[in-house]
Amino acid sequence: MDLTDFFAASYTQARRKFIDAVASVNGTLASYPHPTQHGPNGEPLAVDVAHIGDPAAPRQLIVISGTHGLEGYAGSAAQIAWLRLGNAGKLPPGLGVLLIHGLNPYGFAHFSRTTENNVDLNRNFVDHERAHPANPDYDRLHPHLKAEDWGWEFLEKMAAAEANYRDEHGADALFNARVKGQYNHADGLFYGGQAREWSNLTLQRIIEEHLAAARQVALIDWHTGLGKYGEPFFLCFSPEDSAEYQQAVHWWGEHRISNARPHGLSRPQYSGLVFHGVSRFIGNRPLVGAVIEFGTREIAMNKVQPLDQWLRFRAPRQTERFELLQLDLRDAYVPFSQEWRTAALRQSVDITEQAVAGLASWKLDQAA
Repeated sequence: MDLTDFFAASYTQARRKFIDAVASVNGTLASYPHPTQHGPNGEPLAVDVAHIGDPAAPRQLIVISGTHGLEGYAGSAAQIAWLRLGNAGKLPPGLGVLLIHGLNPYGFAHFSRTTENNVDLNRNFVDHERAHPANPDYDRLHPHLKAEDWGWEFLEKMAAAEANYRDEHGADALFNARVKGQYNHADGLFYGGQAREWSNLTLQRIIEEHLAAARQVALIDWHTGLGKYGEPFFLCFSPEDSAEYQQAVHWWGEHRISNARPHGLSRPQYSGLVFHGVSRFIGNRPLVGAVIEFGTREIAMNKVQPLDQWLRFRAPRQTERFELLQLDLRDAYVPFSQEWRTAALRQSVDITEQAVAGLASWKLDQAA
């Protein structure tokens, strides 16, 4: 096998490789078709779900790819690599693994982080019946983060506006304002939406249909962007004084879990994460898990996020410029480099195996 067995050039290819890999370990497969959206060539979109091992086991590990659609090319490869190279065919007794492939299939297929509604799915899991979390600092920055045209002039103006804010409030505050989530600007970055996205509703349905028997739940949500190039970066959202947090430390190491500082900055006050949604959907059952990123361009990713929006909504299509800039966007989130892909896959298999081993040894009385 080589990297082309795991990575794909299109959503449709990734989906086929995932389904084939599930069949190779005799997993069970279910699909949740998107009712209204299609791929760029009219191809169907769906969230594909595979159950490996015992679906009625009391311990279940959820592994998600494609929360941020474009990042799904790496998350999908991580899922496939574990199926092909890991111990998927010989799981410990009393344990199952639920693989959720392409949670945001629209963004996956159309090479964008966001959903069909430009919603950042990883900011959408808030209570939309209540007032949305406020982010007045993003409101101030928004006009400077929205590119009417893409080029050096826009990037210089954005950099100047961010420098002014940073000088006034500090680098941590700038990063927090930018990425924690905002709910006022539907054409903006990290937009959490005004209602639950289809993928949000579908994730709840998947958990209710597949994890009814689970007593202990673990979660890996694969992402890219944060961290050093090709290295994993962990964001654990369990309270630091909780038993679940200590389990995450035990499984993956304190050096990975504790004091995680994205780009060397304070962790933002994220709102509406998938982690929060899964925790709510499973009720009072314990949840151990993390968002796990593979680093790409480090802090320079701040220049890439507005490019995603410009390509989605303002760029002239069917041009060489569009094609070149979309390739740059794709490389920013899932680098084409064999070095990056090899490093990410090798570590993703190890991280998944660590979660399986940790979940298998996590005693039921510890979770009571």
